[in-house]
Amino acid sequence: MKFLYAFFNAILFIVILLLASCSKDPVEPGYNQNELAPLSIEFDNIVGGQKLVLNTGTYTNALGQSYNIQLLEYFISNIQVKKADGTVYTVNPDSSYFLIRQDAPETKYARVKVPEGNYTSLTFTLGVDSLRSTMDISKRTGVLDPGAGSHDGMYWGWNSGYIFFKMEGIAADAPSDPTGQHKFRYHIGGFGGYSAPTINNIKVITIDLTARGIVQVRKDRSANIHLMADLSKVLSGTTNVSFAANPQVMFSDYSVNIANNYAKMFVHDHTEN
Repeated sequence: MKFLYAFFNAILFIVILLLASCSKDPVEPGYNQNELAPLSIEFDNIVGGQKLVLNTGTYTNALGQSYNIQLLEYFISNIQVKKADGTVYTVNPDSSYFLIRQDAPETKYARVKVPEGNYTSLTFTLGVDSLRSTMDISKRTGVLDPGAGSHDGMYWGWNSGYIFFKMEGIAADAPSDPTGQHKFRYHIGGFGGYSAPTINNIKVITIDLTARGIVQVRKDRSANIHLMADLSKVLSGTTNVSFAANPQVMFSDYSVNIANNYAKMFVHDHTEN
């Protein structure tokens, strides 16, 4: 009888420990929302040295082909900040997905909360990670909700996946479509998959903040990391993209080339503390 009583108490103790560990937030250990301070990351889209202007701006790629941009959208997710001593803070994933849209200036800021401190680097993902992409729809709300008008088509229903980066426009060198327009369309996605691995265009990007100003996060003020996203780099770099040869790129092997290019399009311009 004593043995059974001791056994029962041991099992109860283990269950309590498990419940206690499950109740802790694995992403934000030791913090609650009241202990966090505001931080914003500003994504300023440019083309070379020019400000991006939809529809009317004219640009030239590395192959000398002229073009304009009519639509630009991309997902930013899984934001982390790092201190000089190596301490890393990961923003709660449920609050770490943003859709940057050139036609909606209010979306250019990714606003999060992190502990007070001085941070020397920023890491984020361009795209939507495989874990979130395969979660139940109840865990994919806000900008990730596929049913909310698909956010201008940033979700492939036929492929059950998000379009990480979308850029469309007109280029004279692109072949004429049935409407007589010379359009290019780059819709880049692909999270790799599990049982049947496929194209993986998820890009994890780390930005060093030390050269242009570390970010000093405090509760009594707003800190902002100002990044420039140079769209000309989407078309050049490891691969120089030709509008004539590749005017339409979606879920194909060639999409990897564009993803490798856009992984290098972000530059830290300055920090506002």
